[in-house]
Amino acid sequence: MIAALLLAAAAPLADPHAAILGTWHNPKNSVAVRTGRCGEKLCGWVIRATDKAQADVATKGYPPLLGTALLREYKASGRGRWSGQIYVPDMGRAFGSTVTMVDADTLNVKGCLIGGFICKSQIWRRD
Repeated sequence: MIAALLLAAAAPLADPHAAILGTWHNPKNSVAVRTGRCGEKLCGWVIRATDKAQADVATKGYPPLLGTALLREYKASGRGRWSGQIYVPDMGRAFGSTVTMVDADTLNVKGCLIGGFICKSQIWRRD
């Protein structure tokens, strides 16, 4: 009994972000986002974007799309679920968001306005 408690105490805590780490693309495959740790939280940065996606952001006067953090400061909020802020580059704004793993290669990315009354979801796939 004591040995089991000591082993449990010595075992490293499971990484709450491990399942979501990797590269994901949006439904139109116009943007690819690599997720990774940002301190204790999870973030995701644009690593690939089509010329059209980059131009859409540039013509509105926003910073370049490549390298932009789309997923910002997400923390685990349940099994296979994270909450944080999603940045919408062509609007230049961040919104409350949740990311939920549908399966090992599929994410449901949801962003909401006005305290969660108006929401939009996208299915992202692992590259």
